[in-house]
Amino acid sequence: MERATVVGILEGLHARPAALFVQEAARQPVPAMIAKAGGTPVPAASILSIMGLGAAAGDEVTLSTETDGPEAEATLDALVAFLSQETIA
Repeated sequence: MERATVVGILEGLHARPAALFVQEAARQPVPAMIAKAGGTPVPAASILSIMGLGAAAGDEVTLSTETDGPEAEATLDALVAFLSQETIA
């Protein structure tokens, strides 16, 4: 299962937003991957992978899971919602 979205977080996925994204990904029922447009997917729950992605505000990313079904959908919904925020509280 796959879903594309745009990073809305003004700081992009750097430092604190990256750490919070990784925590959100780790809480999900299904492991997820994330890739910048045209890039190689990396584990969404890996801080080193997320920092290495270099995703900035406005970049398109693709989130994916290896499985389909309600849990995979819930995982993608949660991660898309996180990335769609402009600011992180």
